Amino acid sequence: GSYTQTSKDNYEEFLKALNVGFILRKAALASTPVMTISEAGGKWTMITKTTVKSIELNFKLGEEFEEETTDGRKCKTTVTMDGNKLITTQKAMKAGEKDVVAVREFNDGGLTMTMTCDGVTSTQTYKRD
Repeated sequence: GSYTQTSKDNYEEFLKALNVGFILRKAALASTPVMTISEAGGKWTMITKTTVKSIELNFKLGEEFEEETTDGRKCKTTVTMDGNKLITTQKAMKAGEKDVVAVREFNDGGLTMTMTCDGVTSTQTYKRD
């Protein structure tokens, strides 16, 4: 399905915890991401598009893969499913960089994404398109 962001709470504080610079933070706060999530034969695709860039992740549940995040961290990432939740765990590969856990909880109207870094949590709401 395809989902458009409708709200974001505590996002700037979350980006600060991630050590994202001022300009990239302002761009992130000004954008309205559209997320497309699909699955075929156990292979998942998650595309997040903003006016700045588009990130595509391809993965299988429970299998670690390497990704470069929008803020430039290289991570070993694992995605698991727990009921109606898709849980993404990013472990930074470089010392001093931050780990992030993102939980996407699906509901009838769309999804709620909760991202946590260093004890700082941001909640974003997306509606189903």
